[in-house]
Formats: sequence, C-alpha cells, structure tokens
Amino acid sequence: MALQGLAGVPVQIEVHAASGLPRVHIVGLPDRAVQQAQHRTWSAIARLGLTAPHGKTVINLTPASLPKAGTHFDLAMAIAVLRAMQVVPADDGTTALFGELGLDGRLRPVPGTLPLARAAAASGLTRIVVPTASVDEASLVAGLQVLGAPSLAHAAALLGAEVDPEPVDAVTAPSPVERTQTDLDLADVVGNRDAVAALEIAAAGAHHLMMVGPPGAGKTMLAMRLPGILPPLDEAAALEVASLRSLAGEPPASSLDLLPPFEQPHHSATGVSLVGGGSGVIRPGAIARATHGVLFMDEAPEFSRAVLDQLRQPLESGTITIHRAVGVATFPARFQLLLAANPCPCGSFGTGDCTCAPQQRRRYFSRLSGPLLDRVDLQVRVDRVAPGTQGAGRTTAEAAGRVAAARDRAAHRLAGTEWSAMGHVPGPWLRRNLPLDAALLRPLEEAVERGLLTMRGMDRALRVAWTISHLDGIDSPTRSHIGLALALRKGIPA
Repeated sequence: MALQGLAGVPVQIEVHAASGLPRVHIVGLPDRAVQQAQHRTWSAIARLGLTAPHGKTVINLTPASLPKAGTHFDLAMAIAVLRAMQVVPADDGTTALFGELGLDGRLRPVPGTLPLARAAAASGLTRIVVPTASVDEASLVAGLQVLGAPSLAHAAALLGAEVDPEPVDAVTAPSPVERTQTDLDLADVVGNRDAVAALEIAAAGAHHLMMVGPPGAGKTMLAMRLPGILPPLDEAAALEVASLRSLAGEPPASSLDLLPPFEQPHHSATGVSLVGGGSGVIRPGAIARATHGVLFMDEAPEFSRAVLDQLRQPLESGTITIHRAVGVATFPARFQLLLAANPCPCGSFGTGDCTCAPQQRRRYFSRLSGPLLDRVDLQVRVDRVAPGTQGAGRTTAEAAGRVAAARDRAAHRLAGTEWSAMGHVPGPWLRRNLPLDAALLRPLEEAVERGLLTMRGMDRALRVAWTISHLDGIDSPTRSHIGLALALRKGIPA
C-alpha cells in the first residue's frame, strides 16, 4: 500500500529476472528508502541459504505513476523476488505485506502500520502479513486476518514456501505511552467561575476558546482539564486518532484509547511541525494529531503569525491538505482550538503594575490576526484569585455528565446530518433549519451593524447560544442565552 494521507492505494510488485549484466532496477517512482531495499532484500534472501538472481533483475512497483516512499515495501519486494525464484507459490492476490527488513532477515515494525492495515481492508484485501511487533496494532482493524512473522523466512513459510525457518528473536516495538486523566479534576480550579463555565460550554458544543489573563491565573490548568470533560471517542474516531499517531511514529496501545487527544505545541514550533510534511511519507503535524480532541496553544501571541494563520483553513474545513514534491496528502483536522495569552508582554495589564506602552500591547496581540480570532467562538478573561477563594464547586465527572447530556440533545436535534455538535454546524444550515424569532436575533444584528461582529461571528455566536440552551436543557435559545453568547464572544476588551 502507498499512503496518501490516511488513504492508501494498493501497489502490486512485479519481478522479472533475466540474463544480462548483474544489476537490479527498481522502477515505479521509488524514493531513496525504496531504492535501498535492494541491499536489504538480497542480504535477507542470503540468510535463507538461497542465492538471489545474479543477472538483470527488474522490480516494478505498479501503478508506476504513483510515488512510493518508506521502508514498509521491503517485505513485499522480498516475497516478490522469492516468487520469481519459485520459492514462494502464487496466491489469489488478497494478501498485503508490510515490514522493513534487516540484513539478518528479521522484520522490523514501521510507522503507519495501522493506517496501512485500514487501507488494505478498505481495498478489499482480507489478509496481511506484518512483523510480529506490529500484530497488535494491525489487529485493531476488524475483518482482517493478521499474520505475524519475526523474519523473512517465517513470512515465506506462512505464504506456502517449503522452508524451515530458524527460530529468531522478534524485533520488539517501543512501548506505547499510556495517557490518563485521573489526577486532573476540574474541582482543583479555584475561582474564575466564568472561565470554568466557558470551558464547559466549549466542551458541550465543540467550540473554540481563548483565555486571556496574567501569568499564574490558571489558564493552563483549565486547558489541561478540557479533555477530561469531553465525551469519550467512539470506535471510529478512536481508530482514526490511533492511525494518525501511528503514522506520526507513535506506537498505539493494543486497545483503542477513547480519551480525546491533547496536543500542546511549543510557541517556537514551525509551520511544518504544526501542519505536517516530510521528505518521504508525508507525516501529520500537531493540527491533524489533535483531531477529535484539543489543540492547545499556550502563549499564543508568541507564535509566529505565519504559523498561526495556517490554522484558518482547517478551522473552517475540518481537514488539512499538504502539498509536497512527493505528492499531496489530506488529513482530518476536526479539533477544538484552545488559545491562552497574557494581556500584554509583561503580563500585568489590568492589575495596576503594567509597564507596557499601548503600542507594545497592540504589537503583542497583532500576531493574532482578525480572521483567526473571528473563528474563535468564546473569549474570556482569567484573573488571579485571592487566597481563600472557594473552588469551582463542580468536579470533572459532574461537568462531563452535563456536557454529555448537552451533546446528546445536540445529536438528537442534528439527527440525519453529518454533524453531532453545534460548533460544527454551518451558519446557512443553522439559519435555514433552526430559525429563531427576529426579536431574539436583534442584539446580534445590531452588533453586526455596529461593526462589533462579522456575519461569520454572528453565526458562531448563534451556535454558542444553542449550546448554552442544550446545557440548560431548554428546547431553543432564549434572550438571555443570546446575550451570554454575545458577551462571551466579545468578552475581552481590545
């Protein structure tokens, strides 16, 4: 399989061995890693006690016009050579093979085994052979017969070759990092009830949120608790998240992780690390890895403006398309954006101790462009709290229950559509299918007329109002819901 994003194209490998000068030609737009497979393949075949073809050997990867990248083609190329040598019998063409060969013939796991296995199943293949270390990962895909092999000899034997594999120690995969939220409870947050309420609204409607406040006010503390109040991922979403992490080189667990992902790139991150890319197989960046979860950008104004503006297209479309010389890859990018910022470079604006000139403050926030902030549904102030301030009074479990109930109401209202949360609903559909009384919309229309809101901003405020009504268990937004949505939309003074 040749991956294009998370999608894959089946690649058939043909081998022609003939008399002539001893040389191996690999054709079909191979990258450097695929070209170097010749040496790994010939060494692994020698470990079988066999002699690889000595004459002119042509290995064709078809479709020839599709770029091939990565070391996962090694095993299939070696089996194709063994088949040309009549060591491995022909099969019915329903088997895919993935794995990197070592010079000793052992098979090593490769990044992206899970999306490769999903692509194989989507292409109608029913059986895959992978390195032993990748069996658990590939077995996450339903409907596939997964066969693990520690070496090329074992793989050949599984495919019907009359060889007697020697016992070898299988190459092991890195242990997956287990994620947990047990120590992060919303009840730990002291004060800032408005920010806690905004976090709950953001979780209930999959809305984007920006928090502005001085250092030590608790912005990061709040952000770290957002995944815990989000609904658990369903099986399809969890499989997509695991596929993205596998392709990024992170070994997934043997069972699906239902906790929404949480990505927190450093403010020195480059555009490539955020968007994704690579010189061989195109890897997903932080934007794609945050799919179905949270992308938290702490100290947001410290990011490069060019990096921040790369968020605009995926925030609208829910996908990210990467164009590189080796091809084009499209990844899912349906995430919640969570921004945190100080009110000024020194962080003390509003406390009476600020030393920043107005020009410095404007320059500090200028990296957050208007079009980007227009896509952020909620903007709240987070202030430092005094000693002895009472806690938020709501635990993560209680907030998660309210969020789940609101999501259920939204899913019932959006039944028959492709959306399950109000934050994903396009404005035209919302106005056409869930119309509100003109008197309710008047505050939003006045904000547009006064230049306080764009039409996009009005649609987003309207979606927030629907989410607040779902949290309150009310059928449709009231005037107070509209007013709160508008206040949260423009909650941070310019």
